[in-house]
Amino acid sequence: MSGKRILFIGGTGVISSACVRRALERGDDVSVLNRGTTTTRPLPDGVRSILADVRDADATRTALEAAGGEFDVVAEFLAFTRDQVQADVDRFEGRVGQYVFISSASAYQTPPSRLPVTESTPLRNPFWQYSRDKIACEDLLVAAYRDRGFPATIVRPSHTYDRTLLPTLAHWTDIARMRAGKPVVVHGDGTSLWTITHARDFAVGFTGLLGNPMAIGEAFHLTGDHSPTWNQIYGWLGEAAGVEPDLVHVASETIAAVNPEWGPGLVGDKAHSMVFDNAKVRALVPGFGTTVTFDEGAREIIEWYDAHPEQQVVDPVADAAFERILALPRR
Repeated sequence: MSGKRILFIGGTGVISSACVRRALERGDDVSVLNRGTTTTRPLPDGVRSILADVRDADATRTALEAAGGEFDVVAEFLAFTRDQVQADVDRFEGRVGQYVFISSASAYQTPPSRLPVTESTPLRNPFWQYSRDKIACEDLLVAAYRDRGFPATIVRPSHTYDRTLLPTLAHWTDIARMRAGKPVVVHGDGTSLWTITHARDFAVGFTGLLGNPMAIGEAFHLTGDHSPTWNQIYGWLGEAAGVEPDLVHVASETIAAVNPEWGPGLVGDKAHSMVFDNAKVRALVPGFGTTVTFDEGAREIIEWYDAHPEQQVVDPVADAAFERILALPRR
């Protein structure tokens, strides 16, 4: 499966940057199309940079033609709406061996009627527009594959992180509150199970699907097998930060009512236990699995933030929302 000519659209995000590195390690010819503005995760040596704004059709066409125009695999990390995927189909149909669309495990039935979630679990999320948009993208690609053989593969990540991404409700603000001895709000009773996957592990499964003819026309979630409770997630972060956090449990609906910005991703995703069956992807990529559990991941995250104090940004809006939530009467 190695030695493929792969185009990553994106390539410097939490997930995509790990996949770029993994593809290079296995010997692929890797190009990345993006605007070239991200500095947090610079492209590694050996990657061909193609500079263009993918939303600018003319600029993208010109940049891709200059780079040769045809690829064995296109991995799309920056498409979020049906129109954006349609533009890709128009751009790459007949010019690519495999088109890999990054969807989301939040597209699955929410809340799930049964666990573990499999690829045959229905796609339905009435709470989050982001998820419904991803479903619409998938519908377009499934139709293009069925009608014309467009070589689509759909990948659904769940909560994937690297050392720069805190998984909690308010990110660094939660850690700052822990270290200041302030109560930290956790949704629900903190015992729901949440599958959380390190980007390095995700990249093993993802690159194993690239150029794999058995993946064409198929959908896979890539989520790992590590599903701690939210209490464990916050507790491990507190331990890594050197404190015993004071966790206060509040109903997800109450949190969403106080700060509606948190509502869709909380009520429409994180509030529910999500555990996945990864048998389908393992059948094609036997080496895929969890090698980094979040107790280790939490230490990696806190070490990175402590080494980068400029990234320790407290969100005053989130902090104030927590204080309003904590002031509410509780049973």
